[in-house]
Amino acid sequence: MSGGLRVASALLCLGFALAGCSDMGKLQQATAPTPTPRPKPAIVQATPASDREHERILATYGGAYDDPQLEALIGKIVDRLVAASDRPDQGYKVTILNSGAVNAFALPTGQLYVTRGLIALANDTSELSSVLSHEMAHVLARHAAIREDQARQVAVVARVGSDDPDLTALALAKTKLTMASFSRAQEFEADGIGVGISAKAHFDPYGAARFLNSMERNAELKAGKAGLDPRAQDFLSSHPATPERVQNAAAAAKQYASAEPKEHDRETYLSAIDNIVYGEDPSEGFVRGRRFLHPKLGFTFQAPENFTLDNTAQAVIGVREGGAQAMRFDVVRVPAEQTLGDYLNSGWMENVDKSSTEELTINGFPAASTTASGDPWQFKVYALRVGSDVYRFIFAMRQKTTESERNARETVNSFRRLSLDEIQSARPLRIKVITVQPGDTVESLAAHRMAGLDHPVERFRVLNGLDAHTQVKVRDRVKIVME
Repeated sequence: MSGGLRVASALLCLGFALAGCSDMGKLQQATAPTPTPRPKPAIVQATPASDREHERILATYGGAYDDPQLEALIGKIVDRLVAASDRPDQGYKVTILNSGAVNAFALPTGQLYVTRGLIALANDTSELSSVLSHEMAHVLARHAAIREDQARQVAVVARVGSDDPDLTALALAKTKLTMASFSRAQEFEADGIGVGISAKAHFDPYGAARFLNSMERNAELKAGKAGLDPRAQDFLSSHPATPERVQNAAAAAKQYASAEPKEHDRETYLSAIDNIVYGEDPSEGFVRGRRFLHPKLGFTFQAPENFTLDNTAQAVIGVREGGAQAMRFDVVRVPAEQTLGDYLNSGWMENVDKSSTEELTINGFPAASTTASGDPWQFKVYALRVGSDVYRFIFAMRQKTTESERNARETVNSFRRLSLDEIQSARPLRIKVITVQPGDTVESLAAHRMAGLDHPVERFRVLNGLDAHTQVKVRDRVKIVME
Protein backbone atom coordinates (compact mmCIF):
# COMPACT_ATOMS: atom_id res chain seq x y z
CA MET A 1 0.00 0.00 0.00
CA SER A 2 1.50 3.26 -1.09
CA GLY A 3 1.63 6.89 -0.09
CA GLY A 4 1.16 10.26 -1.91
CA LEU A 5 -1.67 10.39 -4.40
CA ARG A 6 -2.88 13.28 -6.52
CA VAL A 7 -6.53 13.75 -7.38
CA ALA A 8 -5.72 14.06 -11.06
CA SER A 9 -4.21 10.56 -10.98
CA ALA A 10 -6.32 8.98 -8.25
CA LEU A 11 -8.51 7.10 -10.68
CA LEU A 12 -5.49 5.96 -12.66
CA CYS A 13 -4.07 4.54 -9.46
CA LEU A 14 -7.18 2.43 -8.97
CA GLY A 15 -5.59 -0.15 -11.24
CA PHE A 16 -2.02 -1.39 -11.13
CA ALA A 17 0.10 -3.19 -13.69
CA LEU A 18 3.49 -4.77 -13.60
CA ALA A 19 4.75 -5.27 -17.12
CA GLY A 20 4.79 -9.04 -17.28
CA CYS A 21 7.39 -10.67 -19.50
CA SER A 22 9.96 -8.04 -18.60
CA ASP A 23 12.86 -9.18 -20.72
CA MET A 24 13.45 -11.83 -23.34
CA GLY A 25 15.64 -13.12 -26.72
CA LYS A 26 16.35 -14.42 -30.51
CA LEU A 27 15.69 -18.06 -30.99
CA GLN A 28 15.85 -20.12 -34.10
CA GLN A 29 14.00 -23.31 -34.96
CA ALA A 30 15.33 -26.22 -32.94
CA THR A 31 17.28 -28.74 -34.97
CA ALA A 32 16.81 -32.47 -34.87
CA PRO A 33 18.65 -34.21 -32.02
CA THR A 34 22.16 -35.44 -32.86
CA PRO A 35 24.47 -37.79 -31.02
CA THR A 36 26.77 -34.85 -30.30
CA PRO A 37 26.79 -34.06 -26.56
CA ARG A 38 24.91 -30.87 -25.87
CA PRO A 39 26.43 -28.17 -23.65
CA LYS A 40 25.16 -27.92 -20.14
CA PRO A 41 23.00 -24.84 -19.44
CA ALA A 42 24.97 -21.97 -18.00
CA ILE A 43 24.29 -20.78 -14.49
CA VAL A 44 22.10 -17.68 -14.55
CA GLN A 45 24.31 -14.68 -13.86
CA ALA A 46 22.36 -11.97 -12.07
CA THR A 47 23.28 -8.32 -12.54
CA PRO A 48 22.66 -5.35 -10.23
CA ALA A 49 19.79 -4.32 -12.52
CA SER A 50 18.25 -7.82 -12.54
CA ASP A 51 18.67 -8.07 -8.77
CA ARG A 52 16.72 -4.83 -8.34
CA GLU A 53 14.04 -6.03 -10.74
CA HIS A 54 13.88 -9.37 -8.93
CA GLU A 55 13.23 -7.63 -5.61
CA ARG A 56 10.58 -5.42 -7.22
CA ILE A 57 8.83 -8.47 -8.67
CA LEU A 58 8.88 -10.27 -5.32
CA ALA A 59 7.45 -7.19 -3.58
CA THR A 60 4.71 -6.79 -6.18
CA TYR A 61 3.72 -10.45 -6.32
CA GLY A 62 3.74 -11.49 -2.66
CA GLY A 63 7.23 -12.98 -2.51
CA ALA A 64 8.24 -16.52 -3.45
CA TYR A 65 5.93 -19.50 -2.98
CA ASP A 66 7.67 -22.45 -1.37
CA ASP A 67 6.54 -25.79 -2.81
CA PRO A 68 9.37 -28.30 -3.45
CA GLN A 69 7.11 -30.68 -5.41
CA LEU A 70 6.03 -27.95 -7.81
CA GLU A 71 9.57 -26.63 -8.10
CA ALA A 72 10.79 -30.13 -9.04
CA LEU A 73 8.05 -30.50 -11.68
CA ILE A 74 8.83 -27.11 -13.22
CA GLY A 75 12.55 -27.86 -13.15
CA LYS A 76 12.01 -31.05 -15.17
CA ILE A 77 9.83 -29.19 -17.70
CA VAL A 78 12.43 -26.44 -18.13
CA ASP A 79 15.27 -28.97 -18.53
CA ARG A 80 13.37 -30.67 -21.37
CA LEU A 81 12.56 -27.36 -23.04
CA VAL A 82 16.17 -26.15 -22.81
CA ALA A 83 17.47 -29.39 -24.30
CA ALA A 84 15.01 -29.04 -27.21
CA SER A 85 15.95 -25.45 -28.02
CA ASP A 86 18.74 -24.19 -30.25
CA ARG A 87 20.37 -22.59 -27.20
CA PRO A 88 20.86 -25.45 -24.72
CA ASP A 89 23.67 -23.41 -23.17
CA GLN A 90 21.21 -20.72 -21.98
CA GLY A 91 20.50 -21.17 -18.28
CA TYR A 92 17.19 -20.43 -16.53
CA LYS A 93 16.17 -20.04 -12.93
CA VAL A 94 12.46 -20.30 -12.10
CA THR A 95 10.75 -18.55 -9.18
CA ILE A 96 7.16 -19.41 -8.25
CA LEU A 97 5.45 -16.23 -7.06
CA ASN A 98 3.00 -16.26 -4.15
CA SER A 99 0.22 -14.53 -6.07
CA GLY A 100 -3.23 -15.49 -7.25
CA ALA A 101 -2.73 -13.38 -10.38
CA VAL A 102 -2.32 -15.36 -13.60
CA ASN A 103 1.06 -14.25 -14.91
CA ALA A 104 4.51 -15.30 -16.07
CA PHE A 105 7.49 -13.29 -17.27
CA ALA A 106 11.27 -13.32 -17.50
CA LEU A 107 14.35 -11.14 -17.24
CA PRO A 108 17.03 -11.03 -19.98
CA THR A 109 19.35 -13.02 -17.72
CA GLY A 110 17.07 -16.06 -17.90
CA GLN A 111 15.29 -15.57 -14.59
CA LEU A 112 11.75 -16.91 -15.15
CA TYR A 113 8.74 -16.14 -12.98
CA VAL A 114 5.40 -17.91 -12.83
CA THR A 115 2.60 -17.23 -10.34
CA ARG A 116 0.81 -19.97 -8.44
CA GLY A 117 -2.40 -18.49 -9.89
CA LEU A 118 -1.22 -19.44 -13.37
CA ILE A 119 -0.10 -22.86 -12.18
CA ALA A 120 -3.53 -23.46 -10.62
CA LEU A 121 -5.30 -22.51 -13.87
CA ALA A 122 -3.28 -24.90 -16.07
CA ASN A 123 -4.54 -28.47 -16.40
CA ASP A 124 -1.52 -30.45 -17.59
CA THR A 125 2.22 -30.24 -18.15
CA SER A 126 1.84 -29.30 -21.83
CA GLU A 127 -0.12 -26.16 -20.90
CA LEU A 128 2.47 -25.07 -18.35
CA SER A 129 5.29 -25.91 -20.78
CA SER A 130 3.67 -23.62 -23.37
CA VAL A 131 3.90 -20.69 -20.95
CA LEU A 132 7.48 -21.42 -19.94
CA SER A 133 8.61 -21.92 -23.56
CA HIS A 134 6.90 -18.63 -24.53
CA GLU A 135 8.91 -16.80 -21.85
CA MET A 136 12.10 -18.58 -22.88
CA ALA A 137 11.42 -17.47 -26.46
CA HIS A 138 11.28 -13.83 -25.35
CA VAL A 139 14.65 -14.30 -23.64
CA LEU A 140 16.22 -16.01 -26.64
CA ALA A 141 14.84 -13.45 -29.09
CA ARG A 142 16.14 -10.57 -26.92
CA HIS A 143 12.73 -8.86 -27.07
CA ALA A 144 13.04 -7.08 -23.74
CA ALA A 145 16.61 -6.04 -24.37
CA ILE A 146 15.50 -4.47 -27.64
CA ARG A 147 12.66 -2.70 -25.86
CA GLU A 148 15.03 -1.42 -23.17
CA ASP A 149 17.39 0.00 -25.79
CA GLN A 150 14.47 1.82 -27.44
CA ALA A 151 13.42 3.25 -24.08
CA ARG A 152 16.91 4.59 -23.43
CA GLN A 153 17.11 6.16 -26.88
CA VAL A 154 13.90 8.05 -26.22
CA ALA A 155 15.25 9.14 -22.84
CA VAL A 156 18.43 10.48 -24.48
CA VAL A 157 16.34 12.51 -26.92
CA ALA A 158 14.28 13.86 -24.03
CA ARG A 159 17.47 14.92 -22.21
CA VAL A 160 18.72 17.06 -25.08
CA GLY A 161 18.52 20.69 -23.98
CA SER A 162 18.06 19.80 -20.32
CA ASP A 163 20.51 18.86 -17.59
CA ASP A 164 17.70 18.09 -15.15
CA PRO A 165 18.23 14.47 -14.02
CA ASP A 166 14.67 14.29 -12.68
CA LEU A 167 13.35 15.20 -16.11
CA THR A 168 15.43 12.43 -17.66
CA ALA A 169 14.17 9.90 -15.11
CA LEU A 170 10.61 11.01 -15.77
CA ALA A 171 11.07 10.63 -19.52
CA LEU A 172 12.47 7.14 -19.07
CA ALA A 173 9.65 6.19 -16.69
CA LYS A 174 7.03 7.42 -19.14
CA THR A 175 8.72 5.52 -21.94
CA LYS A 176 8.73 2.33 -19.89
CA LEU A 177 5.01 2.75 -19.29
CA THR A 178 4.26 3.20 -22.97
CA MET A 179 6.46 0.24 -23.87
CA ALA A 180 5.28 -2.02 -21.06
CA SER A 181 3.87 -4.61 -23.44
CA PHE A 182 5.72 -6.45 -26.13
CA SER A 183 4.74 -5.63 -29.68
CA ARG A 184 2.19 -7.72 -31.49
CA ALA A 185 4.93 -9.06 -33.75
CA GLN A 186 7.09 -10.02 -30.77
CA GLU A 187 4.21 -11.88 -29.14
CA PHE A 188 3.47 -13.83 -32.31
CA GLU A 189 7.17 -14.62 -32.70
CA ALA A 190 7.40 -15.86 -29.11
CA ASP A 191 4.24 -17.94 -29.59
CA GLY A 192 5.67 -19.63 -32.68
CA ILE A 193 9.07 -20.26 -31.13
CA GLY A 194 7.53 -21.49 -27.90
CA VAL A 195 5.20 -23.94 -29.63
CA GLY A 196 8.17 -25.31 -31.58
CA ILE A 197 10.27 -25.81 -28.45
CA SER A 198 7.40 -27.53 -26.61
CA ALA A 199 6.69 -29.85 -29.52
CA LYS A 200 10.37 -30.80 -29.90
CA ALA A 201 10.48 -31.49 -26.17
CA HIS A 202 7.59 -33.93 -26.83
CA PHE A 203 4.89 -31.90 -25.08
CA ASP A 204 1.51 -31.52 -26.77
CA PRO A 205 1.97 -28.44 -29.00
CA TYR A 206 -1.74 -27.59 -28.71
CA GLY A 207 -1.23 -26.77 -25.02
CA ALA A 208 -0.51 -23.13 -25.94
CA ALA A 209 -3.83 -22.60 -27.74
CA ARG A 210 -5.77 -24.30 -24.94
CA PHE A 211 -4.12 -22.24 -22.23
CA LEU A 212 -4.43 -18.92 -24.06
CA ASN A 213 -8.14 -19.64 -24.31
CA SER A 214 -8.35 -20.51 -20.60
CA MET A 215 -6.62 -17.27 -19.63
CA GLU A 216 -9.00 -15.21 -21.74
CA ARG A 217 -12.01 -16.92 -20.16
CA ASN A 218 -10.52 -16.42 -16.70
CA ALA A 219 -10.00 -12.70 -17.38
CA GLU A 220 -13.56 -12.28 -18.61
CA LEU A 221 -14.89 -14.01 -15.50
CA LYS A 222 -12.72 -11.84 -13.28
CA ALA A 223 -13.95 -8.69 -15.01
CA GLY A 224 -17.58 -9.51 -14.30
CA LYS A 225 -19.70 -6.38 -14.57
CA ALA A 226 -17.40 -4.01 -12.71
CA GLY A 227 -16.10 -2.17 -15.75
CA LEU A 228 -12.49 -2.40 -14.47
CA ASP A 229 -9.68 -4.05 -16.39
CA PRO A 230 -9.20 -7.24 -14.39
CA ARG A 231 -5.82 -7.98 -15.90
CA ALA A 232 -3.70 -5.38 -14.09
CA GLN A 233 -1.33 -8.01 -12.67
CA ASP A 234 -2.22 -10.76 -15.09
CA PHE A 235 -0.52 -12.27 -18.13
CA LEU A 236 -3.06 -10.73 -20.49
CA SER A 237 -2.11 -7.18 -19.48
CA SER A 238 1.17 -7.67 -21.33
CA HIS A 239 0.40 -10.74 -23.44
CA PRO A 240 -2.99 -10.00 -25.05
CA ALA A 241 -4.76 -13.25 -25.94
CA THR A 242 -6.65 -12.17 -29.03
CA PRO A 243 -8.58 -14.80 -30.99
CA GLU A 244 -5.93 -14.36 -33.69
CA ARG A 245 -3.20 -15.38 -31.25
CA VAL A 246 -5.15 -18.49 -30.26
CA GLN A 247 -5.65 -19.35 -33.94
CA ASN A 248 -1.99 -18.75 -34.76
CA ALA A 249 -0.87 -20.90 -31.83
CA ALA A 250 -3.14 -23.70 -33.08
CA ALA A 251 -1.81 -23.24 -36.62
CA ALA A 252 1.78 -23.43 -35.35
CA ALA A 253 0.92 -26.62 -33.46
CA LYS A 254 -0.33 -28.26 -36.68
CA GLN A 255 3.16 -28.01 -38.12
CA TYR A 256 4.32 -30.42 -35.43
CA ALA A 257 1.34 -32.79 -35.55
CA SER A 258 2.41 -36.39 -36.08
CA ALA A 259 1.37 -39.91 -35.34
CA GLU A 260 3.75 -39.86 -32.39
CA PRO A 261 1.76 -39.13 -29.23
CA LYS A 262 2.66 -35.93 -27.40
CA GLU A 263 2.66 -35.64 -23.65
CA HIS A 264 -0.17 -34.10 -21.62
CA ASP A 265 0.64 -35.87 -18.33
CA ARG A 266 -2.50 -34.51 -16.69
CA GLU A 267 -2.43 -37.00 -13.81
CA THR A 268 1.09 -36.08 -12.71
CA TYR A 269 0.30 -32.39 -13.04
CA LEU A 270 -2.91 -32.55 -11.00
CA SER A 271 -1.13 -34.50 -8.26
CA ALA A 272 1.58 -31.84 -8.12
CA ILE A 273 -0.87 -28.93 -7.72
CA ASP A 274 -3.19 -30.67 -5.24
CA ASN A 275 -3.44 -28.44 -2.14
CA ILE A 276 -1.79 -25.39 -3.77
CA VAL A 277 -3.03 -22.08 -2.33
CA TYR A 278 -5.69 -20.52 -4.56
CA GLY A 279 -6.34 -16.79 -4.77
CA GLU A 280 -4.98 -14.46 -2.14
CA ASP A 281 -2.76 -15.39 0.77
CA PRO A 282 -4.59 -14.44 4.02
CA SER A 283 -1.30 -13.26 5.54
CA GLU A 284 -1.43 -10.34 3.07
CA GLY A 285 -5.16 -9.73 3.42
CA PHE A 286 -7.87 -11.27 1.28
CA VAL A 287 -11.28 -10.68 -0.25
CA ARG A 288 -14.35 -12.76 0.52
CA GLY A 289 -17.25 -11.42 -1.50
CA ARG A 290 -17.61 -7.74 -0.61
CA ARG A 291 -15.56 -8.09 2.55
CA PHE A 292 -11.83 -7.48 2.96
CA LEU A 293 -10.01 -9.06 5.91
CA HIS A 294 -6.42 -8.67 7.01
CA PRO A 295 -5.71 -11.20 9.78
CA LYS A 296 -2.08 -10.16 10.24
CA LEU A 297 -3.00 -6.50 10.80
CA GLY A 298 -6.25 -7.46 12.51
CA PHE A 299 -8.95 -5.45 10.70
CA THR A 300 -11.80 -5.83 8.24
CA PHE A 301 -14.28 -3.72 6.28
CA GLN A 302 -17.10 -4.34 3.82
CA ALA A 303 -17.63 -2.66 0.44
CA PRO A 304 -21.08 -1.46 -0.70
CA GLU A 305 -23.49 -3.68 -2.62
CA ASN A 306 -22.68 -4.22 -6.29
CA PHE A 307 -18.97 -3.49 -5.71
CA THR A 308 -16.24 -5.90 -6.79
CA LEU A 309 -13.08 -5.87 -4.65
CA ASP A 310 -9.57 -6.69 -5.83
CA ASN A 311 -6.58 -6.89 -3.48
CA THR A 312 -3.30 -5.74 -5.03
CA ALA A 313 0.14 -5.29 -3.50
CA GLN A 314 -0.40 -1.53 -3.30
CA ALA A 315 -4.06 -1.16 -2.36
CA VAL A 316 -7.50 -2.71 -2.23
CA ILE A 317 -9.47 -1.57 -5.26
CA GLY A 318 -13.26 -1.59 -5.46
CA VAL A 319 -15.40 -0.79 -8.49
CA ARG A 320 -19.15 -0.67 -8.68
CA GLU A 321 -21.00 -2.47 -11.44
CA GLY A 322 -21.05 -0.11 -14.40
CA GLY A 323 -17.93 1.76 -13.25
CA ALA A 324 -19.63 4.97 -12.07
CA GLN A 325 -18.24 4.58 -8.53
CA ALA A 326 -14.88 3.28 -7.33
CA MET A 327 -12.84 3.13 -4.14
CA ARG A 328 -9.26 2.68 -3.05
CA PHE A 329 -8.09 1.56 0.40
CA ASP A 330 -4.43 1.85 1.36
CA VAL A 331 -2.04 2.72 4.18
CA VAL A 332 0.17 5.83 4.44
CA ARG A 333 2.72 7.25 6.85
CA VAL A 334 1.57 10.29 8.78
CA PRO A 335 3.67 11.82 11.59
CA ALA A 336 2.12 11.16 15.00
CA GLU A 337 2.14 14.89 15.75
CA GLN A 338 0.19 15.78 12.59
CA THR A 339 -3.58 15.77 12.87
CA LEU A 340 -5.49 13.80 10.27
CA GLY A 341 -7.32 16.95 9.20
CA ASP A 342 -4.01 18.69 8.56
CA TYR A 343 -2.80 15.63 6.64
CA LEU A 344 -5.83 15.70 4.34
CA ASN A 345 -5.20 19.40 3.67
CA SER A 346 -1.41 19.08 3.32
CA GLY A 347 -1.28 19.12 -0.48
CA TRP A 348 -0.83 15.46 -1.43
CA MET A 349 -4.19 15.78 -3.14
CA GLU A 350 -5.30 18.60 -5.44
CA ASN A 351 -8.52 20.62 -5.36
CA VAL A 352 -9.39 19.76 -1.78
CA ASP A 353 -12.33 21.69 -0.34
CA LYS A 354 -10.66 22.55 2.96
CA SER A 355 -13.89 23.94 4.34
CA SER A 356 -15.34 20.41 4.16
CA THR A 357 -12.54 18.85 6.23
CA GLU A 358 -13.64 17.63 9.64
CA GLU A 359 -12.21 15.58 12.47
CA LEU A 360 -14.20 12.43 13.37
CA THR A 361 -14.19 9.32 15.50
CA ILE A 362 -15.10 6.09 13.68
CA ASN A 363 -15.63 2.95 15.77
CA GLY A 364 -13.28 4.38 18.38
CA PHE A 365 -10.54 5.31 15.88
CA PRO A 366 -9.43 8.94 15.37
CA ALA A 367 -10.42 9.92 11.83
CA ALA A 368 -10.96 12.84 9.46
CA SER A 369 -12.76 13.33 6.16
CA THR A 370 -12.75 15.79 3.29
CA THR A 371 -13.97 16.22 -0.28
CA ALA A 372 -12.16 17.06 -3.50
CA SER A 373 -12.92 17.35 -7.18
CA GLY A 374 -11.16 16.50 -10.41
CA ASP A 375 -13.13 16.55 -13.63
CA PRO A 376 -15.05 14.35 -14.23
CA TRP A 377 -14.78 12.79 -10.76
CA GLN A 378 -15.82 13.82 -7.27
CA PHE A 379 -13.92 12.44 -4.29
CA LYS A 380 -14.74 11.68 -0.69
CA VAL A 381 -11.67 10.85 1.38
CA TYR A 382 -11.37 9.42 4.88
CA ALA A 383 -8.24 8.86 6.99
CA LEU A 384 -8.28 6.63 10.10
CA ARG A 385 -5.45 6.31 12.61
CA VAL A 386 -5.02 2.79 13.97
CA GLY A 387 -2.03 2.66 16.29
CA SER A 388 0.95 3.95 14.31
CA ASP A 389 -0.73 3.36 10.94
CA VAL A 390 -3.07 5.63 8.99
CA TYR A 391 -5.51 4.01 6.56
CA ARG A 392 -7.11 5.90 3.67
CA PHE A 393 -10.44 5.32 1.99
CA ILE A 394 -10.66 7.24 -1.30
CA PHE A 395 -14.09 7.12 -2.93
CA ALA A 396 -14.52 8.35 -6.49
CA MET A 397 -17.87 9.02 -8.11
CA ARG A 398 -18.81 10.45 -11.46
CA GLN A 399 -21.77 12.17 -9.86
CA LYS A 400 -22.21 12.96 -6.19
CA THR A 401 -25.50 11.51 -4.99
CA THR A 402 -27.15 10.60 -1.71
CA GLU A 403 -26.45 6.98 -2.50
CA SER A 404 -22.74 7.52 -3.25
CA GLU A 405 -22.35 9.47 -0.01
CA ARG A 406 -24.10 6.69 1.90
CA ASN A 407 -21.93 4.04 0.26
CA ALA A 408 -18.76 5.83 1.34
CA ARG A 409 -20.00 6.42 4.87
CA GLU A 410 -21.24 2.86 5.41
CA THR A 411 -18.00 1.37 4.09
CA VAL A 412 -15.87 3.43 6.44
CA ASN A 413 -18.21 2.71 9.36
CA SER A 414 -17.77 -1.02 8.70
CA PHE A 415 -14.02 -0.78 9.42
CA ARG A 416 -13.34 -2.64 12.69
CA ARG A 417 -10.88 -4.89 14.45
CA LEU A 418 -11.09 -8.64 13.87
CA SER A 419 -11.82 -10.87 16.84
CA LEU A 420 -9.28 -13.48 17.89
CA ASP A 421 -11.58 -16.22 16.58
CA GLU A 422 -11.85 -14.48 13.20
CA ILE A 423 -8.07 -14.16 12.96
CA GLN A 424 -7.48 -17.81 13.88
CA SER A 425 -10.13 -19.08 11.46
CA ALA A 426 -8.78 -17.12 8.48
CA ARG A 427 -7.39 -19.80 6.19
CA PRO A 428 -6.40 -19.67 2.54
CA LEU A 429 -8.47 -21.26 -0.18
CA ARG A 430 -6.75 -24.25 -1.75
CA ILE A 431 -7.02 -26.33 -4.89
CA LYS A 432 -8.16 -29.86 -4.11
CA VAL A 433 -8.12 -32.58 -6.76
CA ILE A 434 -11.02 -35.02 -6.44
CA THR A 435 -12.40 -37.94 -8.43
CA VAL A 436 -15.86 -37.54 -9.98
CA GLN A 437 -18.36 -39.95 -8.45
CA PRO A 438 -21.60 -41.35 -9.94
CA GLY A 439 -24.29 -38.64 -9.85
CA ASP A 440 -21.79 -35.75 -9.77
CA THR A 441 -22.33 -32.93 -12.27
CA VAL A 442 -20.58 -29.65 -12.93
CA GLU A 443 -23.46 -27.88 -11.18
CA SER A 444 -23.49 -30.11 -8.09
CA LEU A 445 -19.73 -30.05 -7.66
CA ALA A 446 -19.64 -26.26 -8.04
CA ALA A 447 -22.56 -25.71 -5.68
CA HIS A 448 -21.44 -28.05 -2.91
CA ARG A 449 -17.68 -28.28 -3.21
CA MET A 450 -16.50 -24.78 -4.23
CA ALA A 451 -15.98 -22.52 -1.20
CA GLY A 452 -15.76 -18.74 -1.01
CA LEU A 453 -16.05 -18.02 -4.74
CA ASP A 454 -18.47 -16.03 -6.84
CA HIS A 455 -19.88 -17.56 -10.04
CA PRO A 456 -18.93 -21.09 -8.85
CA VAL A 457 -20.24 -22.95 -11.92
CA GLU A 458 -18.42 -20.71 -14.40
CA ARG A 459 -15.29 -20.76 -12.26
CA PHE A 460 -15.35 -24.56 -12.02
CA ARG A 461 -15.55 -24.79 -15.81
CA VAL A 462 -12.72 -22.32 -16.38
CA LEU A 463 -10.54 -23.93 -13.72
CA ASN A 464 -10.96 -27.34 -15.34
CA GLY A 465 -10.78 -26.23 -18.98
CA LEU A 466 -14.41 -27.20 -19.68
CA ASP A 467 -16.52 -25.32 -22.18
CA ALA A 468 -20.13 -24.27 -21.54
CA HIS A 469 -21.61 -27.63 -22.53
CA THR A 470 -19.07 -30.25 -21.47
CA GLN A 471 -20.03 -32.38 -18.48
CA VAL A 472 -17.74 -34.26 -16.12
CA LYS A 473 -17.46 -38.03 -16.36
CA VAL A 474 -17.27 -40.61 -13.60
CA ARG A 475 -13.67 -41.25 -12.53
CA ASP A 476 -12.49 -37.93 -14.04
CA ARG A 477 -10.10 -36.06 -11.77
CA VAL A 478 -11.10 -32.42 -11.39
CA LYS A 479 -10.06 -29.34 -9.46
CA ILE A 480 -12.29 -27.75 -6.83
CA VAL A 481 -11.58 -24.89 -4.40
CA MET A 482 -11.91 -25.47 -0.65
CA GLU A 483 -10.87 -23.84 2.62
